[in-house]
Amino acid sequence: MKKLVVLLPVALAFAGCFNQERNCANFRTGKFRSEITINGQKKVTEFTRDDKTEIETFEGKTDTSSVRWVNDCEFILEKLHPKNAAEKKAVQMKILTTKGNTCVMEFSLVGDTQKQKATVTKLD
Repeated sequence: MKKLVVLLPVALAFAGCFNQERNCANFRTGKFRSEITINGQKKVTEFTRDDKTEIETFEGKTDTSSVRWVNDCEFILEKLHPKNAAEKKAVQMKILTTKGNTCVMEFSLVGDTQKQKATVTKLD
């Protein structure tokens, strides 16, 4: 019994190391900046999102996408005015972890198994 009393606090402390914050509601709407590394270069995107629309500016180009929330931490983006077949493909976004005004997101084209990650900072 003494061993159990000693091991219980150690086990709880160890388990606490694996609990990641995931407060997705803070990242549902607002103004954001995303950073991702592509071919060794950091790329920055700024966007504003409400419950139904996301307006994104990337490398001087602005696009608008519809937002459809699948659950509290996952949503689908679809461009409203795609210019080619590649832009017609929807993007699945998933918030993996949150910490303060920053989150890590995983994303891919819907149905694609190859995922990428980005760090997103809420600006407002």
